[in-house]
Amino acid sequence: MLFAYWDALRGQRAAPERRDIDPGEIRHILADSFILETEPHGAACIRLAGTRLCALFGRELKGSPLHELWPQAGREEIRHFIEIVSDETAGVVAGLVGLTPEGATLELEMLLLPLRHSGQTHSRILGVMSPMLVPPWLGLHALDCLETASLRVIWPSGRARQEWRRIETPADKRRQFVLHQGGRVSDREPA
Repeated sequence: MLFAYWDALRGQRAAPERRDIDPGEIRHILADSFILETEPHGAACIRLAGTRLCALFGRELKGSPLHELWPQAGREEIRHFIEIVSDETAGVVAGLVGLTPEGATLELEMLLLPLRHSGQTHSRILGVMSPMLVPPWLGLHALDCLETASLRVIWPSGRARQEWRRIETPADKRRQFVLHQGGRVSDREPA
């Protein structure tokens, strides 16, 4: 939904202007949306964050660097995502796994799209981060950190597309259900 809105706004431009974004037009996803202010070397601070996004982390995210939502080992990768969006005016879709201190996990998807601000590129990024399913513990437990599970770059029209790149995470090692012939279900360790 956000990509279709952003794509319609930009028209033939590489990215729409920040002032073109009408919050009323994305009201259904506003609680999961955010705007980043980019800095040199792929750093980005959260300027605005939706209420459900803040609730997932149990705190106000405004003013926080985006990369601090990942553990130290994953922060350089996030800076690289920001550089792709800013330098290539391409979108980034990332599959994420959120972890709570209690050990619960939550699958999320994040979309990052470039914005121009007062005619400048490398200034703002529009994003959305939403859970695949809203957890029943929302508001009781907070996500402690994120891990990146997959990445896809959405290249501007006319450029080659990059395929999904799978990044193995600890969540991949959890048990999976397998359907055997005859309709029986059993759990086993993934191969």
